[in-house]
Amino acid sequence: MSRRGTAGLGVPVLVAALLLGGCGTPRSGDLGPAPTAPPTSAAPTDRPEPTGTPAVEPTPPPAVRPPGPSAAASVGTRRPDPVTIELWYVRAGLLVPTRRTRPATVATSRLALTELAAGPTAAEAATGMTTLLPAGVEVTRIADGVATLRVPSVGDPATRRLREAQVVWTLTQFPSVRQVRLDGAAPVERADYADLLAPIVVTAPIPGAHVSAPLVVTGSATVFEATVSVRVLDAAGREVATGFGTASCGSGCRGAYRVLVGWRTVREQKGTIEVYEVSARDGARINTMAVPVVLAPGG
Repeated sequence: MSRRGTAGLGVPVLVAALLLGGCGTPRSGDLGPAPTAPPTSAAPTDRPEPTGTPAVEPTPPPAVRPPGPSAAASVGTRRPDPVTIELWYVRAGLLVPTRRTRPATVATSRLALTELAAGPTAAEAATGMTTLLPAGVEVTRIADGVATLRVPSVGDPATRRLREAQVVWTLTQFPSVRQVRLDGAAPVERADYADLLAPIVVTAPIPGAHVSAPLVVTGSATVFEATVSVRVLDAAGREVATGFGTASCGSGCRGAYRVLVGWRTVREQKGTIEVYEVSARDGARINTMAVPVVLAPGG
């Protein structure tokens, strides 16, 4: 009985609810979506179709489309980053390094030898740098970490060895080259020419560089008690800053060093970075490497 009574009330309750929905508080949350009237001939005119077609148009509006193609185009035409290579020149019968920054290339060994043969810049030449490598020398093969090439012969054995050392130290900066085979001889490496390095080698800054304070001076050295000293001279030759650091290896072996120096100057001017060893005998500056630079104002 109770089930039939409840079922019998279903229609009146539903009708009452629908009637109340028209003038009372909306109850769409309880009743769900409103029932859809059966289609009639008046439906097309009484209930026109929504006009929101442009909002769902599959083609994006013009304001949204340009970033995609332009971004892709910018990536496609983006110039590759430049490459910085190390060149080893000769100064007073010893090897000294400098650097060049050039457009990127896959033929880095060819680029390095071309730049090496081209010789030093005016600022580098002013320090006594020179090159012994003639133009036209190229690597013929790189395999298993060995670069093969021929170097024109010269009469003086010392000059020939310096020329070979330039090539070996320059080419072995690249990860693909560990050794160099010259003129069909057994492969050689940097260690075979280590005696041609100056007691103090400066890798940064390079001659002619514009530098600002604080400046990090780097390189390698084999000096007494591994102590490397640095001083900064202004255009008049006055000492405007000093500093010192310790190489990673002491007397009798070569180690890397890094020295930070600052200075106080009121204008941009030519200057000199001197890196030297203090003599254990009399305290004099020895094995000095002077690097001409342009000093930015510092304070």
